[in-house]
Amino acid sequence: MSELDKDKSCGVYFGQLLGMADHLTFTLAKHGYKAYKYVPYGPIDEVVPYLIRRTQENSAILGSPGVQLERRMVGQELVRRLRPF
Repeated sequence: MSELDKDKSCGVYFGQLLGMADHLTFTLAKHGYKAYKYVPYGPIDEVVPYLIRRTQENSAILGSPGVQLERRMVGQELVRRLRPF
């Protein structure tokens, strides 16, 4: 944004599919940017192909350090929630 000489409050928002690249959302928020998550809805025969396309587009980054960190975070949260009190 600074390269475009735009302030963080200029009305630019980042939208992401819920459950995809949450580590990017955290990073954007940490740096003061606005981000939102969206959930597609509608007839199953329209939603599933859309979700499959998004998954295929994002499969190239599955081995990236950010995704590995996110997997670790999800794993830690699962253990925390499932651990007996």
